[in-house]
Amino acid sequence: MPWYFRLLFAVLLVMFFVLQYRLWVGQGSRAEVYRLERQIERQQARLEDMRERNDKLRAEVESLKSGLEAVEARARLDLGMIKEGETFYQVIEADGGGAAKP
Repeated sequence: MPWYFRLLFAVLLVMFFVLQYRLWVGQGSRAEVYRLERQIERQQARLEDMRERNDKLRAEVESLKSGLEAVEARARLDLGMIKEGETFYQVIEADGGGAAKP
């Protein structure tokens, strides 16, 4: 076999390994594409969660802007407020979930 065929074979072999390296390890490799696809999926799931949260908050803001009942309910739950003339009862449960100890 002439020397130039051997040289051509060696050059092609080196090029093959360089291309294989880029395919499996280098920039734009299959591993990087897989990693980026997983990252996109995580970001899309997070974005959907944030959209749902924003929708709930938007609905709550609209409710607070439009109705007195929502403001009253918020004051009762978050601040423990009661209306004038109401009686407040606090129920304290015994620890252990059973009868009280003597």
